[in-house]
Amino acid sequence: MAVAGSDPSGGAGIQADLKTYNTLGVYGCAAITCLTVQNTTGVKSYQPVDPNLVKKQMEAVLEDIEVTHIKIGMVGTDSIAQAIGSALSGFSGEVIYDPVLSSSAGQNLIDTTKLNILCEEVVNRVTVLIPNLPELEIISAKKCESTEKIASAAGGLLDKYPHLRSVIVKGGHVDVDKKEVEDVLIQRSDKPQQTPYTLHPETHPRIQTSNSHGTGCTFASAFTAFHMKTGNDVLAFKKTTGFLDQLLTKSAAYHIGHGNGPLLHHLI
Repeated sequence: MAVAGSDPSGGAGIQADLKTYNTLGVYGCAAITCLTVQNTTGVKSYQPVDPNLVKKQMEAVLEDIEVTHIKIGMVGTDSIAQAIGSALSGFSGEVIYDPVLSSSAGQNLIDTTKLNILCEEVVNRVTVLIPNLPELEIISAKKCESTEKIASAAGGLLDKYPHLRSVIVKGGHVDVDKKEVEDVLIQRSDKPQQTPYTLHPETHPRIQTSNSHGTGCTFASAFTAFHMKTGNDVLAFKKTTGFLDQLLTKSAAYHIGHGNGPLLHHLI
């Protein structure tokens, strides 16, 4: 199940989540947290859904369908975070969270002054967290200018939240002039006396394309689908980076809209 905002242009949010699930051969259902007004040129505004309705959407699905994985994207408000936390209180499956805190153009999509509520209600229940670099810095309250500091910030979150098993940091915002992107999965080490955390980096070419709208949503949804199939964080991570490379490459030649175009999942 995807729990996220709706993108009327079809590139991100719930629409990207369900397209990804369908492409990768898993069944997807959804609960909508916010109605956004956006297109390829950016987010114009958004309207949060009533928190009780968000909770009821989730509960209706969970009481009827055997959901093993829940992927969370845009939450929108602290009240919706509380509603999601309440709906998750009896859920024992995987919770994958892509903390959508702002749009790619920089518009805030949640009140970060109430971040403690988001962390207590949502992050506290997550098994795999998938932030980009700015999101990691906000949630961890640490600057991450190097791989060592990224690992330290992610490790601090692993120490703080007992349900959290892996943190995947998307590298697209790191050294944007470099020709390669490094995504990294950070886990607790099996040998904490030697090193507290284990890093699993995936380095791949930076694909130059004007069609990258919804990449973060698609990445988290793809990881969710691959984890459902493999049951392994590292393997699902590797498959996800390969899938995104393929999707970005195949989408690059097309022109949808007048701004940052979407990924074209149907090409896979």
